[in-house]
Amino acid sequence: MPALALQGYGYVRGRVLDALAEVGRISLFVLETLRSLGRGLRAWPLVVDQMHVIGVQSLQLVVIVSLFTGAVAAVQAAYQFSNVVPLRYIGTVILRSVIIELGPVLTALIVGGRVGASIAAELGTMRVTEQIDALEAMAIHPVRYLVVPRVVAAVVMLPVLTVMSDTIAVGGGYLVAVTSLGVSPHGYVVGLKQFFFVKDLASGLIKSTFFGAIIAWMGCYHGFRTEGGAEGVGVATTRAVVASCVQVLITDYVLANVLFRFVFAK
Repeated sequence: MPALALQGYGYVRGRVLDALAEVGRISLFVLETLRSLGRGLRAWPLVVDQMHVIGVQSLQLVVIVSLFTGAVAAVQAAYQFSNVVPLRYIGTVILRSVIIELGPVLTALIVGGRVGASIAAELGTMRVTEQIDALEAMAIHPVRYLVVPRVVAAVVMLPVLTVMSDTIAVGGGYLVAVTSLGVSPHGYVVGLKQFFFVKDLASGLIKSTFFGAIIAWMGCYHGFRTEGGAEGVGVATTRAVVASCVQVLITDYVLANVLFRFVFAK
Protein backbone atom coordinates (compact mmCIF):
# COMPACT_ATOMS: atom_id res chain seq x y z
CA MET A 1 0.00 0.00 0.00
CA PRO A 2 2.76 2.52 0.81
CA ALA A 3 4.41 1.67 -2.51
CA LEU A 4 1.18 2.37 -4.38
CA ALA A 5 0.72 5.63 -2.51
CA LEU A 6 4.28 6.61 -3.34
CA GLN A 7 3.71 5.84 -7.01
CA GLY A 8 0.52 7.90 -6.99
CA TYR A 9 2.32 10.80 -5.34
CA GLY A 10 5.09 10.60 -7.93
CA TYR A 11 2.57 10.60 -10.77
CA VAL A 12 0.69 13.61 -9.41
CA ARG A 13 3.94 15.45 -8.72
CA GLY A 14 5.13 14.77 -12.26
CA ARG A 15 1.88 16.01 -13.77
CA VAL A 16 1.99 19.20 -11.70
CA LEU A 17 5.59 19.87 -12.69
CA ASP A 18 4.75 19.25 -16.35
CA ALA A 19 1.84 21.70 -16.13
CA LEU A 20 4.03 24.36 -14.50
CA ALA A 21 6.70 23.85 -17.15
CA GLU A 22 4.06 24.23 -19.88
CA VAL A 23 2.83 27.48 -18.32
CA GLY A 24 6.41 28.74 -18.27
CA ARG A 25 6.97 27.85 -21.93
CA ILE A 26 3.74 29.57 -22.97
CA SER A 27 4.67 32.66 -20.94
CA LEU A 28 8.07 32.86 -22.63
CA PHE A 29 6.40 32.45 -26.02
CA VAL A 30 3.99 35.29 -25.26
CA LEU A 31 6.84 37.53 -24.08
CA GLU A 32 8.81 36.79 -27.23
CA THR A 33 5.77 37.77 -29.31
CA LEU A 34 5.38 41.04 -27.42
CA ARG A 35 9.06 41.83 -27.89
CA SER A 36 8.71 41.25 -31.63
CA LEU A 37 5.49 43.24 -31.93
CA GLY A 38 6.99 46.53 -33.09
CA ARG A 39 9.02 45.13 -35.97
CA GLY A 40 6.38 42.54 -36.81
CA LEU A 41 3.76 45.23 -37.43
CA ARG A 42 5.90 46.66 -40.23
CA ALA A 43 4.88 43.68 -42.35
CA TRP A 44 1.32 45.00 -42.53
CA PRO A 45 0.40 43.00 -45.71
CA LEU A 46 0.83 39.82 -43.66
CA VAL A 47 -1.48 41.23 -40.99
CA VAL A 48 -4.12 42.12 -43.59
CA ASP A 49 -3.91 38.62 -45.07
CA GLN A 50 -4.44 37.08 -41.66
CA MET A 51 -7.35 39.43 -40.95
CA HIS A 52 -9.01 38.06 -44.06
CA VAL A 53 -8.32 34.46 -43.02
CA ILE A 54 -9.43 34.90 -39.42
CA GLY A 55 -12.26 37.37 -39.91
CA VAL A 56 -13.78 37.23 -43.36
CA GLN A 57 -13.48 33.48 -43.81
CA SER A 58 -15.11 32.87 -40.40
CA LEU A 59 -18.05 35.15 -41.14
CA GLN A 60 -20.39 32.56 -42.65
CA LEU A 61 -20.06 30.25 -39.66
CA VAL A 62 -20.50 33.12 -37.21
CA VAL A 63 -23.66 34.27 -38.99
CA ILE A 64 -25.30 30.84 -38.83
CA VAL A 65 -24.44 30.21 -35.18
CA SER A 66 -25.42 33.73 -34.09
CA LEU A 67 -28.77 33.61 -35.87
CA PHE A 68 -29.83 30.42 -34.14
CA THR A 69 -28.35 31.54 -30.83
CA GLY A 70 -30.67 34.55 -30.85
CA ALA A 71 -33.60 32.39 -31.90
CA VAL A 72 -33.00 29.87 -29.13
CA ALA A 73 -32.51 32.67 -26.59
CA ALA A 74 -35.92 34.08 -27.55
CA VAL A 75 -37.66 30.73 -27.17
CA GLN A 76 -36.00 30.03 -23.82
CA ALA A 77 -36.74 33.51 -22.52
CA ALA A 78 -40.40 33.20 -23.47
CA TYR A 79 -40.60 29.83 -21.72
CA GLN A 80 -38.98 31.11 -18.53
CA PHE A 81 -40.95 34.38 -18.54
CA SER A 82 -44.27 32.60 -18.94
CA ASN A 83 -46.71 33.90 -16.28
CA VAL A 84 -43.83 35.61 -14.47
CA VAL A 85 -42.54 38.56 -16.50
CA PRO A 86 -44.28 40.37 -19.39
CA LEU A 87 -42.99 39.30 -22.78
CA ARG A 88 -42.25 42.90 -23.71
CA TYR A 89 -39.01 42.49 -21.77
CA ILE A 90 -37.85 39.64 -23.97
CA GLY A 91 -35.80 42.01 -26.10
CA THR A 92 -34.00 43.27 -23.00
CA VAL A 93 -33.06 39.76 -21.90
CA ILE A 94 -31.82 38.75 -25.34
CA LEU A 95 -29.79 41.92 -25.80
CA ARG A 96 -28.01 41.83 -22.46
CA SER A 97 -27.36 38.10 -22.47
CA VAL A 98 -26.00 38.28 -26.02
CA ILE A 99 -23.73 41.31 -25.76
CA ILE A 100 -22.36 40.43 -22.31
CA GLU A 101 -21.88 36.67 -22.60
CA LEU A 102 -23.26 34.68 -25.50
CA GLY A 103 -21.88 36.79 -28.33
CA PRO A 104 -18.24 37.05 -27.18
CA VAL A 105 -17.93 33.52 -25.82
CA LEU A 106 -19.68 31.63 -28.62
CA THR A 107 -17.84 33.64 -31.27
CA ALA A 108 -14.53 32.88 -29.55
CA LEU A 109 -15.31 29.17 -29.32
CA ILE A 110 -16.35 29.01 -32.98
CA VAL A 111 -13.34 30.95 -34.22
CA GLY A 112 -11.08 29.07 -31.81
CA GLY A 113 -12.19 25.75 -33.25
CA ARG A 114 -11.76 26.88 -36.83
CA VAL A 115 -8.84 29.30 -36.72
CA GLY A 116 -6.90 27.70 -33.88
CA ALA A 117 -6.86 24.38 -35.70
CA SER A 118 -5.89 26.04 -38.96
CA ILE A 119 -2.99 27.97 -37.42
CA ALA A 120 -1.68 24.95 -35.52
CA ALA A 121 -1.89 22.72 -38.61
CA GLU A 122 -0.19 25.27 -40.86
CA LEU A 123 2.66 26.09 -38.50
CA GLY A 124 2.96 22.47 -37.41
CA THR A 125 3.43 21.41 -41.00
CA MET A 126 6.05 24.13 -41.42
CA ARG A 127 7.83 22.84 -38.33
CA VAL A 128 7.96 19.17 -39.32
CA THR A 129 9.02 20.04 -42.89
CA GLU A 130 11.78 22.29 -41.46
CA GLN A 131 10.45 25.47 -43.08
CA ILE A 132 10.68 27.30 -39.75
CA ASP A 133 14.28 26.17 -39.43
CA ALA A 134 14.89 27.52 -42.92
CA LEU A 135 13.54 30.92 -41.88
CA GLU A 136 15.97 30.98 -38.97
CA ALA A 137 18.81 30.00 -41.29
CA MET A 138 17.93 33.01 -43.48
CA ALA A 139 18.01 35.29 -40.41
CA ILE A 140 14.21 35.78 -40.49
CA HIS A 141 12.77 35.75 -36.99
CA PRO A 142 9.97 33.13 -37.15
CA VAL A 143 7.99 34.67 -34.28
CA ARG A 144 8.07 38.10 -35.90
CA TYR A 145 7.21 36.72 -39.32
CA LEU A 146 4.65 34.03 -38.43
CA VAL A 147 3.22 34.73 -34.99
CA VAL A 148 2.88 38.52 -34.72
CA PRO A 149 0.63 38.94 -37.81
CA ARG A 150 -1.70 36.20 -36.61
CA VAL A 151 -1.95 37.53 -33.06
CA VAL A 152 -2.56 41.11 -34.19
CA ALA A 153 -5.14 40.01 -36.77
CA ALA A 154 -7.01 37.90 -34.20
CA VAL A 155 -7.02 40.73 -31.63
CA VAL A 156 -8.45 43.11 -34.23
CA MET A 157 -10.97 40.78 -35.86
CA LEU A 158 -12.50 39.06 -32.83
CA PRO A 159 -14.22 42.27 -31.58
CA VAL A 160 -15.45 42.93 -35.13
CA LEU A 161 -16.88 39.42 -35.39
CA THR A 162 -18.39 39.80 -31.94
CA VAL A 163 -20.24 42.99 -32.91
CA MET A 164 -21.61 41.25 -35.99
CA SER A 165 -22.54 38.22 -33.92
CA ASP A 166 -24.39 40.40 -31.39
CA THR A 167 -26.32 42.18 -34.14
CA ILE A 168 -27.32 38.96 -35.90
CA ALA A 169 -28.29 37.23 -32.65
CA VAL A 170 -30.53 40.14 -31.65
CA GLY A 171 -32.03 40.02 -35.14
CA GLY A 172 -32.65 36.29 -34.84
CA GLY A 173 -34.38 36.86 -31.52
CA TYR A 174 -36.50 39.57 -33.13
CA LEU A 175 -37.66 37.23 -35.91
CA VAL A 176 -38.70 34.50 -33.49
CA ALA A 177 -40.28 36.86 -30.96
CA VAL A 178 -42.36 38.69 -33.57
CA THR A 179 -43.34 35.77 -35.80
CA SER A 180 -44.01 33.01 -33.28
CA LEU A 181 -44.14 34.39 -29.73
CA GLY A 182 -46.68 37.18 -30.21
CA VAL A 183 -44.35 40.05 -29.29
CA SER A 184 -44.99 43.26 -31.22
CA PRO A 185 -42.07 44.75 -33.19
CA HIS A 186 -42.42 47.99 -31.26
CA GLY A 187 -42.42 46.21 -27.92
CA TYR A 188 -39.29 44.25 -28.82
CA VAL A 189 -37.42 47.39 -29.88
CA VAL A 190 -38.52 49.26 -26.75
CA GLY A 191 -37.19 46.39 -24.65
CA LEU A 192 -33.85 46.66 -26.48
CA LYS A 193 -33.55 50.37 -25.81
CA GLN A 194 -34.86 50.44 -22.27
CA PHE A 195 -31.99 48.63 -20.54
CA PHE A 196 -29.13 49.04 -22.99
CA PHE A 197 -25.89 50.17 -21.34
CA VAL A 198 -22.68 50.99 -23.13
CA LYS A 199 -20.68 49.27 -20.39
CA ASP A 200 -22.34 45.95 -21.28
CA LEU A 201 -21.22 46.27 -24.89
CA ALA A 202 -17.75 47.42 -23.80
CA SER A 203 -17.36 44.42 -21.51
CA GLY A 204 -18.12 42.04 -24.37
CA LEU A 205 -15.61 43.75 -26.65
CA ILE A 206 -12.92 43.71 -23.97
CA LYS A 207 -13.48 40.01 -23.50
CA SER A 208 -13.31 39.33 -27.23
CA THR A 209 -9.98 41.16 -27.47
CA PHE A 210 -8.45 38.82 -24.91
CA PHE A 211 -10.11 35.82 -26.56
CA GLY A 212 -8.56 36.71 -29.92
CA ALA A 213 -5.08 36.85 -28.41
CA ILE A 214 -5.60 33.50 -26.67
CA ILE A 215 -6.79 31.76 -29.84
CA ALA A 216 -3.87 32.99 -31.93
CA TRP A 217 -1.25 32.33 -29.27
CA MET A 218 -2.44 28.79 -28.59
CA GLY A 219 -2.54 27.94 -32.28
CA CYS A 220 0.94 29.37 -32.87
CA TYR A 221 2.44 27.87 -29.72
CA HIS A 222 1.28 24.33 -30.37
CA GLY A 223 2.16 24.67 -34.04
CA PHE A 224 5.71 25.70 -33.17
CA ARG A 225 6.09 22.74 -30.78
CA THR A 226 4.90 20.15 -33.27
CA GLU A 227 7.05 17.07 -33.69
CA GLY A 228 6.64 13.59 -35.12
CA GLY A 229 5.46 14.14 -38.69
CA ALA A 230 1.83 14.00 -39.80
CA GLU A 231 0.67 12.39 -36.56
CA GLY A 232 2.31 15.17 -34.58
CA VAL A 233 0.47 17.79 -36.65
CA GLY A 234 -2.84 16.16 -35.73
CA VAL A 235 -1.91 16.07 -32.04
CA ALA A 236 -0.83 19.73 -32.11
CA THR A 237 -4.08 20.74 -33.80
CA THR A 238 -6.17 18.97 -31.18
CA ARG A 239 -4.17 20.48 -28.34
CA ALA A 240 -4.47 23.98 -29.81
CA VAL A 241 -8.26 23.77 -30.05
CA VAL A 242 -8.71 22.27 -26.59
CA ALA A 243 -6.30 24.75 -24.98
CA SER A 244 -7.90 27.77 -26.65
CA CYS A 245 -11.45 26.75 -25.73
CA VAL A 246 -10.56 25.97 -22.09
CA GLN A 247 -8.59 29.19 -21.70
CA VAL A 248 -11.40 31.22 -23.27
CA LEU A 249 -13.84 29.93 -20.65
CA ILE A 250 -11.40 30.48 -17.77
CA THR A 251 -10.57 33.97 -19.00
CA ASP A 252 -14.27 34.72 -19.37
CA TYR A 253 -14.81 33.95 -15.69
CA VAL A 254 -11.82 36.02 -14.59
CA LEU A 255 -12.75 39.01 -16.74
CA ALA A 256 -16.40 38.83 -15.65
CA ASN A 257 -15.30 39.18 -12.04
CA VAL A 258 -12.87 41.99 -12.77
CA LEU A 259 -15.18 43.95 -15.06
CA PHE A 260 -18.47 43.68 -13.19
CA ARG A 261 -17.15 43.68 -9.63
CA PHE A 262 -14.55 46.44 -10.02
CA VAL A 263 -14.34 48.24 -13.37
CA PHE A 264 -18.08 48.62 -14.12
CA ALA A 265 -19.35 48.14 -10.58
CA LYS A 266 -20.75 51.68 -10.29
